[in-house]
Amino acid sequence: MKDEILKLLPELKEIRDEVLRDKIIAVWEDALDMGGWKIEDLKRMPFTLLVKDVEITFIEHVRTVCRMCIAMEHVLVNAYADRVTIHHDYLVAGALIADVGKLLEFSEQDGKFVKGELGKYLRHPFTGVGLCYRHDVPYQVSHLSAVHSKEGAGGFRSAEAIVFHHADFTDFELIGG
Repeated sequence: MKDEILKLLPELKEIRDEVLRDKIIAVWEDALDMGGWKIEDLKRMPFTLLVKDVEITFIEHVRTVCRMCIAMEHVLVNAYADRVTIHHDYLVAGALIADVGKLLEFSEQDGKFVKGELGKYLRHPFTGVGLCYRHDVPYQVSHLSAVHSKEGAGGFRSAEAIVFHHADFTDFELIGG
């Protein structure tokens, strides 16, 4: 399944640390297995259930937001050099797993994507952190899942989490919200 995930998410190759990359892939494998999903399902799944008839898929959203994060990092580093510190691997890894908990939050019933039983109790930032913890993902990475949504409002956000949060909400508000 690793090769399928790498094909689905080519941005994984942006993670320079192979150990971290393998942990992120393991999180995706676990989420797919626990949620009962196949790779093909992710190409049909909407990126949000908060917007009726959204046309953007889950994978399109994950990949787009990750690429936006990489672009924002390049602009910030080129503009400010050593006055800004963004850990590239943490940013990319975090961007790729921040929404992975949706694979536990969502389910499919009668061909429609809906909030599943687990999703009624735990939103994806929580399940995403849980998946990361199971695979020993550094807290600097799982932090992006923890604080990227309303659950992280008002709390500490690392530089990587700030970049991700704004890229994520830019995509959501322009496309879905």
